[in-house]
Amino acid sequence: MALASRRIRQGQADYWPGFVDAMATLLLVIIFLLSIFMLAQFYLSQAITGRDAALESLRSQISQLTDLLALEQSRTADLESTMAGLSASLADADAEKTRLAGLLADAQSGGEAAQALQTKLTEQEQLTAEAQAQVELFNQQLAALRQQLASLEAALEAAEAKDRDSQTQIADLGRRLNSALAQKVQELARARSEFFDRLRTALGNRQDIQVVGDRFVFQSEVFFDSGSAALNPAGEVELNKIATAIQEIAGDVPDEINWVLRIDGHSDAQPISTPEFPSNWHLSAGRAISVVRYLIDRGVPPNRLLAAGFGEFQPLAAGAGADALRRNRRIEFKLTER
Repeated sequence: MALASRRIRQGQADYWPGFVDAMATLLLVIIFLLSIFMLAQFYLSQAITGRDAALESLRSQISQLTDLLALEQSRTADLESTMAGLSASLADADAEKTRLAGLLADAQSGGEAAQALQTKLTEQEQLTAEAQAQVELFNQQLAALRQQLASLEAALEAAEAKDRDSQTQIADLGRRLNSALAQKVQELARARSEFFDRLRTALGNRQDIQVVGDRFVFQSEVFFDSGSAALNPAGEVELNKIATAIQEIAGDVPDEINWVLRIDGHSDAQPISTPEFPSNWHLSAGRAISVVRYLIDRGVPPNRLLAAGFGEFQPLAAGAGADALRRNRRIEFKLTER
């Protein structure tokens, strides 16, 4: 019976790593696609914010120019209407002048009547001269208004052309940003894949180490004794392998990618209250910090490491059974971008 159980366990060990690798690869592809979308949206929104402000200002100027153009067009229409009235009055004055001149010719022998007609004709000529002067003034004002209208129309056309150019530049900027982001995400994905390959090779097929999505998950017992945040000797051996893998890929990651290795500490749901660890928050954070400090001592640059404690609030397994508690007590390693 013991021999049969051993064979069953050996059979499980044969296909379980391959199943985990397949699931990890599928999850990585999904997460990479989501990362590309989220990063593209973030950087594109940051880059376009300044362009949006400039476009808003330009559109405000276009609106003001349009209002001024409408006002000037209204004033021009009013002047043209006034000029039409003055022209009609001038025509009437000319007709009256002609009529009076005829009367004056007929009454040259009439003495006082002729004098009265002459006086009236003189007054009419003065009125006609004043009307002509006013018409000339309105002509000058109308010419000035038409010149202003031409200037406003030219300014409006220039503003609209600038708006179209700005929109074209934004579209081009968006395409270039998407291309750059896609390239950056691909480079980080290659670095992460290489890190996973090297770390998997270094650690071997251990049952207490799993790949979940884009993370390596270690059971806490690999590094720590129960209720402790001090690394045990076996844990230091595993961390030496991880430190070597990090140093090997550090030089291969492009300088423009600001990558970090995030170490997340997780505890189970059993409460803890000791002078050193008043809560599971303190225990999980203390364990993550211990891992980070050890990696720094092994030559990993501090700016490439990040420690986080999650307590019992991010479980992998539901329930309060021994197996669920064991799975939830863990240390996770994730290569990501800061």
